Amino acid sequence: MEKKENPKKSFLKKLWWFIWEDDSIWSWIINILLAFILIKFLVYPGLGLVFGTQYPIVAVVSGSMEHDGNFETWWESPAACAEICTQEKWYNEFEIEKEEFKDFKFKNGFNKGDIMFLRKANPKKLKIGDVLVFQSPYRPEPIIHRIVKITEENEIKVYQTKGDHNVASGKHDFKITEGQLLGKAWFRAPFLGWIKIGFVKLMSLVGIQIM
Repeated sequence: MEKKENPKKSFLKKLWWFIWEDDSIWSWIINILLAFILIKFLVYPGLGLVFGTQYPIVAVVSGSMEHDGNFETWWESPAACAEICTQEKWYNEFEIEKEEFKDFKFKNGFNKGDIMFLRKANPKKLKIGDVLVFQSPYRPEPIIHRIVKITEENEIKVYQTKGDHNVASGKHDFKITEGQLLGKAWFRAPFLGWIKIGFVKLMSLVGIQIM
């Protein structure tokens, strides 16, 4: 007498084949969703524990840290002092000289669509030139900019930042305190952030919000 296959096992086999073997558009979509779930709920929290931040990996979604051309071209590009000046003069007013800037991490900036890996931003170890990710009260999305000034108010460290590409510090770049810090950038992976940016746009088109 022929033995009937367990319906549960049969379903699991069909599901396995659908996910890993089927070439349909629905299988492709399911694979993307599964990858997103694994990264968001397993890989991402695990990296957060290792690096001491809730944001171990971020995709750069603006061009505020981009450099136009090579370093020399960017260094002489326009900035806003008391009048129109150069980036060189703007940084010089903060006592940041050209050779000092060249020793900063990410001295050539980075681009929209890059992935940045973060570690905990320890206020005792942060220094001018470090690249911070912080939360501003003026916008919902985190900002990634470079420290240009560190002061102390009531024994609390206060930071001023600037996007390398920007002509000056914006309103969100002033009086950044420890409670706003989300992480310090330490490694860059070019272009990989476009995957997330594209996926978020795709999900928004079908009415799904990705945080």
